[in-house]
Amino acid sequence: MTAPQSMTYREACRQAIRDAILADPRTFLMGEDVGKYGGCYAVSKGLLAEFGPQRIVDTPLAENGFVGAGIGAALAGLRPIVEIMTCNFSLLALDQIVNNAATLPHMSGGQFAVPLVIRMATGAGLQLAAQHSHSFEGWYAHIPGLKVVAPGTVEDARFLLAAALADPNPVLLFEHIGLYALEETLDPAVTRVDLAGARVRRPGRDLTIASYGAGLQKSVAAAGRLAAQGIEAEVIDLRSLRPLDHETVARSVARTRRCLVVDEGWRSGSVSAELAARLAEACFYELDAPVRRVCAREVPVPYAAHLEQAALPQVDDIVAAARGLTGKD
Repeated sequence: MTAPQSMTYREACRQAIRDAILADPRTFLMGEDVGKYGGCYAVSKGLLAEFGPQRIVDTPLAENGFVGAGIGAALAGLRPIVEIMTCNFSLLALDQIVNNAATLPHMSGGQFAVPLVIRMATGAGLQLAAQHSHSFEGWYAHIPGLKVVAPGTVEDARFLLAAALADPNPVLLFEHIGLYALEETLDPAVTRVDLAGARVRRPGRDLTIASYGAGLQKSVAAAGRLAAQGIEAEVIDLRSLRPLDHETVARSVARTRRCLVVDEGWRSGSVSAELAARLAEACFYELDAPVRRVCAREVPVPYAAHLEQAALPQVDDIVAAARGLTGKD
């Protein structure tokens, strides 16, 4: 029996890319600084030496161009993994992502598939200032034709890429910059994960906390502190933002009767807003209190460390909101 293995989120992403390239000669990685530099966050370090420039392709600083090239490669039968250095830069490729990748299968009546995976670093917390620190996954989760996933654990970082590459539709995979150094122990029995479907990461009875990405880790930490205060929170990892598995959250809320959604995106028009609306529609009579949200402040993410931390959801904020929701304030 294989022993449990400890691995960082960064290494899990790297191993996922390596396995994908080894498994399928059609798969290649392309993006800014993915080759000689080893990736902006060192995720692709060493892959150029192992696979060569045909499989690890450094691109110009031209997101609209190389994302378009990735779409063309997918249409031609390849399986590209396109890396966008930060999701802020994906705005330069919105036309390609929204008007081409998401629509071509539908506009062709299903004659063309776009089996493209776009990896993006997302989120804040490392003092990278406003142009490198936002969370745009909620924007893309609004677009039919795209699938949007956000791994919040090392296990999902290790195995979600393979599921995304197996999908015939374009998949956007958001890796939070604050998680790359996260280290967890992998269960050797797990060799694959599903692309869709939320997961209960911690069982509880007093309220449900739903989150994803870095918000998941903060929610788990908050649940630990709440347990010491006599409040047992059930923590759900959304994982997939489109399709959004609100049914798993609704089943939890039917038992706990309270829900808190933690989202590093802005409150207005966010994933948290969509989930709260769906829960209001599906669980109105099960809820003992309105769904509450903890989100980022509605400002561009500041550079100064103390302001950046104040702008983002923190464990203290989650604990305070949960206590208020359960009447423990």
